[in-house]
Order: sequence, then structure tokens, then C-alpha cells
Amino acid sequence: MADSMYSMQSLTGLKALADQYDGYIVDLWGTVHDGIQPYPGAVECLKALRQAGKRVVMLSNAPRPAEVVCKQLEGFGIGRDLHDGVMTSGEQVRHLLRERHDPWFARLGRKVLHVGGTHDLGLYEGLDLERVADPAEAQFILNTGPDQERGVESVDPYLPELRIGLERGLPMLCANPDMVVVKGGRRMICAGALASFYEQEGGNVRWVGKPYGEIYAPVFTMLNVPQGRILALGDALATDMRGAAVAGIDGAWILGGIHQEMLGDDAGLAAEEAEGAGLRPVATLPRLVW
Repeated sequence: MADSMYSMQSLTGLKALADQYDGYIVDLWGTVHDGIQPYPGAVECLKALRQAGKRVVMLSNAPRPAEVVCKQLEGFGIGRDLHDGVMTSGEQVRHLLRERHDPWFARLGRKVLHVGGTHDLGLYEGLDLERVADPAEAQFILNTGPDQERGVESVDPYLPELRIGLERGLPMLCANPDMVVVKGGRRMICAGALASFYEQEGGNVRWVGKPYGEIYAPVFTMLNVPQGRILALGDALATDMRGAAVAGIDGAWILGGIHQEMLGDDAGLAAEEAEGAGLRPVATLPRLVW
């Protein structure tokens, strides 16, 4: 397709695309919910997808086990009947740490410094790891993001242990590549912001989650439909839409999440942003609505 021929459809609902796809990869935070409650129309849209006989897998950069996120969704009124499974970056991290077949993981020690909130500690259950509080004792860092107590506005509160990690050459495992998230209207940094600082300072970081290709393999298995019939839905250009491109599937960009302040519902501006990033979502939607 010639560059000048590219045009992104500007749609008001997902129904217009439904006949073209059999499987849907749905982002959660910023697409289905805002961290506090589902967006208007999102649950109804998922129900409509199921009624249309579509397969749906939730894919989140949550640094938590998939089952934890599954239960959170139930609390939002999104039962297990509305999807064919949940995959998270945290679940993939657990798999890689347990198996240690990947050469990067095979080299890691067992003593880990946790950078993140206590609500992410479920990640360690059943893993042969020893959490240490002193970065001088750690063999690697597992970064799940900032925690509420220490602050979610900047990397500054985390610099002391990150600098020690850099001095000691500790590898960092980033369990959530997202840079920022909007929770109930408030913008907060994520693990990706800490990992990005670490990498820029010369640290060795392994990123797990969207937009990296390995997270999509288990999702494709869960969906069990031809790749050309899969659509990824998400609000973040850098993770959801780039991830779709990396995975070789189509993407539809939800404008009402993380980019809402910058783009509003301006599909023309969104098309410029996407092209500037070298990405070509097939469509934009203001929200996840049918």
C-alpha cells in the first residue's frame, strides 16, 4: 500500500468492524476501565462481542498474576463468561522466572530487590526467590512500578536504590512497560518510567509485556483463530498499537484513555500521531463501545 493511500477509519463503535475479525485482544486499563470503574458502554460492548460469537482475550501490562486481574474484572461486573482468558505481563514474568529457559533469566540469581507496592507481591508466590530489602545484597531488581506510600509522580523517591543497582550492575526485570497511567483522572508514572531511567543510565533492563512480541504467543493460543482475523484494541499508541504491529495483527486505537488530554476525539490528529510513530491502526474509536 502506498504511503499516501493510508487512511485510518474514524468509527463511533466497534460494530462497524465486527464482521472482519473473529478474535479480539482487549487492553484493560484505559480501554475497559480507569482503575476505579468500567468506562460507560465497555461492559455492554464485551457482551455484544460474545453475542456475536467472538473470542476475546484480555491482555494487560499489569505486574500481577492473571488470576488476580481476572478477579478484579469480576468486581467490575466483567465475569469470566465475557472473555476466553486473561494474560498479563506479570503472568509472563512468573513463567519466565519459573522456567528460566531464556538465557537472560537463566543468569539471574535468587536474591531479588522488589521495587513496587505491596499489592504486587503476589508475583512472587510459588517462585524460588528470596526478597531482600538491601540493594547491596540483591542479585537483580524486579520492578513493578512506584508505590503509593513513596510517591507516584516521579522517579526521584526511587533513585537511591536504583543508583546502587546501577553501581553494582544489577539487571532489572521490568514487569510493566507502561510509562504512565491515568487513574480516575489522575496521571501517575508506571514501572516503565523507572526502567527507562535505569536503561538510560546504562542499566541492563529486560522488558516483559506489550509491545514486546513474546507476550502475544500465549494470547494467540488462547484465542485459537487465524492471526489475520485478530484485532487488538487499546488506548496506548506506544504499547497497544505498537504491540499489535510487532505481533503482525491489526489494531484499533481507543482515543478516550491515556491520550485523551492530547487528542480528545480528534481522529485527524490521531492519524498524524500514529503515522509520526510509524504505526497504522486500522481505525480509531472514542471509547470501547459497540
